[in-house]
Amino acid sequence: MDTTILNDQGGGNKPPLPSDRQKCRERIIKLQFEISSIRDQIASADMDRQARGGHMNARWYHRARTALRIKKEELAHLMDHIKGLPDASRQRKASLKDAIIETVREDYDDDEWQSVMDDAHHLLNSKGGA
Repeated sequence: MDTTILNDQGGGNKPPLPSDRQKCRERIIKLQFEISSIRDQIASADMDRQARGGHMNARWYHRARTALRIKKEELAHLMDHIKGLPDASRQRKASLKDAIIETVREDYDDDEWQSVMDDAHHLLNSKGGA
């Protein structure tokens, strides 16, 4: 039996969550690979068991399933964490919108600007925006 899945379970010492989206993505990819590897090892051990007609090492199987569960929990936690991290493209898009408004606002008086804002809100609502 391959025991490499047991080497990096982490136990109670969880690494700190990455502070940016890129590091989060890298960790997510690594975890997905590790999860796939553990599944492959379990499947391989099961095929060996079937070929031999014997039993699978219950202790190894339990440790492999525990490692798989820990990796899946960390992956779910990271997937949730990445949603809350700032997205550079969204920030740039919002900044661009602010710059456009600042540039165009000077061309309108208060009544005209209110009309533009009303039209924009109507358009947003018609497209199902919040």
